[in-house]
Formats: sequence, C-alpha cells, structure tokens
Amino acid sequence: MSIIIQKFGGSSVADTEKLFNVCNHIKRERELGNQVVVVVSAQGKTTDKLLSEAKEICESPSQRELDALASVGEQITIAKLTMCLHKLGIRAVSLTGWQIPIVTTSAYGDADIQRIESSRILKELDSGNVVVVAGFQGIDENNNITTLGRGGSDTTAVALAARLNAEVCNIFTDVDGIFTADPNVVHDAEKLETISYDKMLGLSNLGAKVLHNKCVEIGKKYNVKIVVKSSFIENSQGTLVTD
Repeated sequence: MSIIIQKFGGSSVADTEKLFNVCNHIKRERELGNQVVVVVSAQGKTTDKLLSEAKEICESPSQRELDALASVGEQITIAKLTMCLHKLGIRAVSLTGWQIPIVTTSAYGDADIQRIESSRILKELDSGNVVVVAGFQGIDENNNITTLGRGGSDTTAVALAARLNAEVCNIFTDVDGIFTADPNVVHDAEKLETISYDKMLGLSNLGAKVLHNKCVEIGKKYNVKIVVKSSFIENSQGTLVTD
C-alpha cells in the first residue's frame, strides 16, 4: 500500500459538480489499494475576492489579518469535499494547516515551511480515512495563521509528499500537463512528457503559472515524483517532473 498525494487547484474544485469529479479521482486511487492525501486550493477566485474585500475596508490591512482571511477559502473547500466523499460512502477527514500542523516562518503572505508533523495524518490514513488537507496555509511558532504565497497549495502538496515519503504527487489542473507554451493562447503548443526540476524551476521563475517555484525546489531537494495532469481528462498521463 502506497501513499499518494493528489492536489487539486481552484478551477478543479470551483463548484459542487467539480468537487464530485474530484471524488472520482480519489475513488479510483483508493480502488488501487492506495492511501490518499488530498490537498486543495480555494474554490475558483475565492482568494481574490477575499483580498479585494479586505482592501475595501482598509488600503493597507494588517498582514497577519490578511493571512487569517486568505486562509478561509481552503477551509471551505476541505469541508465541502469531505462532505462529498461521505455522501459517496468514502471515509474521509478534513485537516487545516494548523491541525496537522504545518509549521512555517512568520513571513505573512509568503511563509516558508519549516517542518510538518506527520503523526496526525498517518493516524487518519491507518484508520482508513482519506485525508483532505487545506493547501496554502500553516501556522508559525507563535500560533499565528500564515500563508505560503499565491500558488502555495502546490508547495503544501509536494512538501507533504516529501514528509510522508509518498509514491507520487499528482498535481491536477485544468490543462493536460506542461506545454512548450500556454495551450490556451498558443494552439500548437506541444505537451512535454517529462521535464527536469531545473527547467521547470526556470519556467516558474519566469512567470509560468503551472507550478509554484517553491514546490519545484522542494521536489528537487527531496526527489519527489511530481506529475502535472488534467482533472477533466479521463486517464490523463500528464507531464512528469523529475531529475
């Protein structure tokens, strides 16, 4: 029995229909006999909406309170997805970054993960649960809620894969892997079967939004097998990010 990490971005969990589509991916992995940890982002543009509402209150809100607000979107998603799994008869439990806990620096809005306690997740997996984790968030040494920067759910997923020695970290998105250019803009862009950590890091640092640069750095450091694939294409093979 292997531990599999599945990460689903905002477009993959945007509404209830898509949440049930996510459940199908989880169910298939469970049927293969694997333990599954799911990391999710906020639904759709929820985080943008929350931050915009904060700016309506104050032009320069407290960074601490911004992180407390921005983290709410992922908490909504984990609760909804866990309810969907329960409806399908799949045992599951949701965990926030501070329930695990994922301990970070105190750099609000762009915190770095310092350590992840694995005992709670392993206990839930051993009891037969799918563990649904809120991405993008953690807690510092003073118990303040922190966030990992935009796209930080990728970082949560790859860091968990490294900590739990997972078989693979599948990053599900709205495109079928990593392309030579944005396929939504360049229609003859070619999909890559594999890409190195270094090349992927270069693309991320140049602004490619496929993977968060911190997650690629963690993947390279701990040799995490990362596969970027579509949540909307059946049996998507995606792109393998490797050494």
